[in-house]
Amino acid sequence: MRKFTFLLLLSGAALFAQAQTKAPNPRPITMAEYEKAQTYTVANLDADTYVKFDNAYVLDRYEGRKPYFITGSDGLKKRIDLYKLIAKEGMQEIGLMVFYTNEKGKIYKALVPDFTADAKVWDKYFNDIDNINKVETNFILKLSYILSKEMAFQQYKVINGGKDMKEENATYGNDICFPGDEEVTMADGSKKILAAIKPGDRVVSIDPETKAASIVNVKELTTHDAKNYALTRLVLVSAKTKKTLTGEYIDLNTKVLQATPNHPMPTKDGRLKMGEVAEGQEVLCLNEKTGEYEAFTVMQKTEKGGGVQKVYNIVADGGSTLILNGVMVLQK
Repeated sequence: MRKFTFLLLLSGAALFAQAQTKAPNPRPITMAEYEKAQTYTVANLDADTYVKFDNAYVLDRYEGRKPYFITGSDGLKKRIDLYKLIAKEGMQEIGLMVFYTNEKGKIYKALVPDFTADAKVWDKYFNDIDNINKVETNFILKLSYILSKEMAFQQYKVINGGKDMKEENATYGNDICFPGDEEVTMADGSKKILAAIKPGDRVVSIDPETKAASIVNVKELTTHDAKNYALTRLVLVSAKTKKTLTGEYIDLNTKVLQATPNHPMPTKDGRLKMGEVAEGQEVLCLNEKTGEYEAFTVMQKTEKGGGVQKVYNIVADGGSTLILNGVMVLQK
C-alpha cells in the first residue's frame, strides 16, 4: 500500500547543505546527470573506493565508511554502501549514491540528489525509491535509518506533500480510538484486526512497570461513526549494532502504529497522548525476535486525515494496557 510504504524519508539535503557551504560554486545535479549516474556500477564494493566515469564523474566511498549490514524483522540481511557522486570539474559533490544489496546478491541503486536540485529531480528520486520499496519490503525505512544514523540529516517530509492538516478538514475531538486494521495481540499470541474483535475475546495486557503479561477479556468493542478522523502515525525503531572489521551489522526491528491524536500511551517520559509524543522519545513495544518488551525509539511522527472510516476502541475487564501492532497503548 503506497501510503504505508512511502514513509517519511530522511533525505541527504542537510548533508549537502553543510558540505557545500564550504565548497566553492555549489551547483545542483541535472536530470541528465541523475539518469546517467544510474548506469554507473562499482565492480567490487569491498575493494573499490574511488571509481571514475566518463572522465567527468567520480564515485568516492562516503567518508571511507565500511558497509552496513542490516537485518530486519524478517531475518533477511541486506547490505548498504554509500558513495559520494562528484563532478570532477570543480570537484563538487552533487549527490549520494546508495548501493543496496539484498540477500540474493541483487543490487539496487538509489541516488540522493544535491539539496539544490530541481524539484523534478527530487520527484524522480522519490519515485525511484518508492519503486524499489515495492519489491524490497521496508527499503525506504532501512535507507532512512542508515541516512539518519550516519549523517544526522534533517527529515525531508513527503508523506503529506506539504499539506496542512486544516486543509484536509480532518476531524479532531474527544474520540480516543484506532483504525480498524490495527492488529491486536491475542491471549494465544496470534494477531487479530481490531475491527474483528468481539466481546469475550481474550487479549494481552502488559504491566508498564514490571512488563509482566496478563490475559484480560474484552467486554465491548466501541465503534465510532465513519468520519475523516485525524490520525497520528508513529514509526518506532529498535536497532542494535555491532561493529566488526568487515562492516557495521544492524539488527533492526520496526513498528508502525496509528491512532487518534488524543489516545494515551505510556512512554519513558510518562503518560502522553499520541499527538504529544515527539520524535526521539521511547515507547514500550514487543520485540518478536526475543519475545521481550523493550523500548523502541520514535523515528517518525506524522499527522493527517486518515480518510472517511470508522474507528474503534477496546473496553476490557482488567489491565491498563493493550498491545496494538506490537506497541503498548493505554486502555481508555
